[in-house]
Amino acid sequence: MKKISIINTAIVCSALVLASCGVKKAIVNESPKTPVAVTDNTASLAVRKLTYVQKVSDNQVYTKNIVGNMTFTIKYGDKDITVPGAVHMRKDEVIRLQLFIPLLGSEVGRLEFTPDYVLVVDRLHKEYIKSDYSQLDFLKENGLNFYSLQSLFWNQLILPGVQTVSESDLKKFDVNLDATGSTLPVTLKNGNMKYQWSADKSTGRIVRTDVTYNSAAHGASALRWNYDDFKSVGVKMFPAKQSFNFTTTATKQKQTVDVTIEMNDVKTDSDWDTKTSVSDKYKKVEAQDVFGKLLNM
Repeated sequence: MKKISIINTAIVCSALVLASCGVKKAIVNESPKTPVAVTDNTASLAVRKLTYVQKVSDNQVYTKNIVGNMTFTIKYGDKDITVPGAVHMRKDEVIRLQLFIPLLGSEVGRLEFTPDYVLVVDRLHKEYIKSDYSQLDFLKENGLNFYSLQSLFWNQLILPGVQTVSESDLKKFDVNLDATGSTLPVTLKNGNMKYQWSADKSTGRIVRTDVTYNSAAHGASALRWNYDDFKSVGVKMFPAKQSFNFTTTATKQKQTVDVTIEMNDVKTDSDWDTKTSVSDKYKKVEAQDVFGKLLNM
């Protein structure tokens, strides 16, 4: 891969258009003295769509922190790696994945996303990468930033260019209420990006997110992010198992990666630092160097 590693590609990747709000009524006269209110069917459909999108949005957890031990698996080419690890996420501040040496428990690698930069630390070789999002070609070319990734990890709707999806933003999402099966597709088209969330018909809980990107200049990319094993976090539910498949031709050569994160527990601990300090003994390197070594650990 030219400037971005497969682990970064796997983690990134990293939904929503057309629903109007409000009920419209037209007044017609059956006789000169009898005004009758008739519901506009189009407006009624828009209200039902918006109500369902609100249900989907309301499933997001309220907590500020998500923490837990995990099993991390990545499949890429002939690589099939499974290691223990840990997840630390603080809303709007950081997404951190730590990978450990099996049995020994020592940290071997760390991947950290913040609103300002991406940090990858290779403990074995004492090397690291620290780049802002504009320096990472794939992220830049696919219009992804920290808040896009955060929405994927936190099992939420995405609205490109905004930090959080507000109540007034929900009318920008569309949903096919007539879809067959156990889920309904909620969709958003944004430039070359198309987002689709498959949400449970009755609960509105997102069970899968599909993101596709097509560009004559930068190729095509497709992400499918599945959510499973929902665990109680306060009055809401959070997916302890997340698995995603990512395929792209944005790197000139087709690349495919599968990643699975299985959290053993989902906690809301807040007693941890959000920023990683890298020792002066570590060498800053280009992305392809450290990622290649991480994949060959």
